[in-house]
Amino acid sequence: MDDFKYNVSVIVPIYNVEKFIARCVKSLMEQSLDRVEYIFIDDATPDNSIILLKEVLSHYPQRSLHCRILEHEKNKGLPAARNTGLNAAKGQYIFHCDSDDFVEHDMLKLMYEKALNTQADIVWSDWYLSYGTKERYMYQPEYKSAYLALKGILAGEMKYNVWNKLIKRTLYVENNIQFPSGHGMGEDMTVIKLFACANNVSCLHEAFYHYVKMNEGAMTMAWCEKHLSDLKYNVNETECYIKSKYKNELDDYLSYFKLCVKLPFLISTDFSMYKLWGKWYNEANGFILKNKTVCVRTRILQWMAWKKQYWFVWLYNVIIQKFVYRIILGYR
Repeated sequence: MDDFKYNVSVIVPIYNVEKFIARCVKSLMEQSLDRVEYIFIDDATPDNSIILLKEVLSHYPQRSLHCRILEHEKNKGLPAARNTGLNAAKGQYIFHCDSDDFVEHDMLKLMYEKALNTQADIVWSDWYLSYGTKERYMYQPEYKSAYLALKGILAGEMKYNVWNKLIKRTLYVENNIQFPSGHGMGEDMTVIKLFACANNVSCLHEAFYHYVKMNEGAMTMAWCEKHLSDLKYNVNETECYIKSKYKNELDDYLSYFKLCVKLPFLISTDFSMYKLWGKWYNEANGFILKNKTVCVRTRILQWMAWKKQYWFVWLYNVIIQKFVYRIILGYR
């Protein structure tokens, strides 16, 4: 531990988040863990985010001594910003925080202690999905080994989000793993590579991270050609990496992974998205009913899409969006 100047390096990319940055930075400055450095990356943000960042830092003079603001001359995107932070980091562990989210004050302390006590390369925790004033507690599964965790991620049982995980910096460095600069959609798949290289992993069943859903209540997202291209790029990179380490051992799980990747196409009332689902990774469709880690209704939804019963997919989404999320849960 003493070989590292900091226990944890927190990396925070910043772009167009002036409505959220103050809350995010305040939650980071008030962490209970000592020896933390904070690396903020100004990804050529066009708004007042950096002004607001500096204003918050001025209220925490002791913490601000361990803060750096790195600047991109032009906008390079989220993966490149994460890499800039990684290359500058000096901590034993890395934590990535998105600048429109916020965290609980004991997050780093408890996750770091868990990492030390279990000698873990990666520690993950539960998290909150925040819709305005409402939140859902998102429970994450626990695994006895990195290999089982990797299988759980590929099968869709556990999320591969980067922001609820504390990851040993040497895992990035020694395996030459960085985020896919220029390919933002699906960039969190980098975490899958890290799990493939990890020895010990550990789970902490407390929720610390508040992931803010920007478009509250919306169960669809806009897909452009760039998004689709980036997503395919990252899926291919992930598949190649897994095969390079495990040969054909995880082929079934890679099929489950591809089904999970294209599942969001079915969370829509747009029939063109259903047809897009039908064009992607058809070789994986035969595994729909085999993946027991996803819920039955998801398997049914995908099976009906495979059989081109798009009326069922549409009706499912109407019921979920209008009745369950809006009326029962109150997400609008």
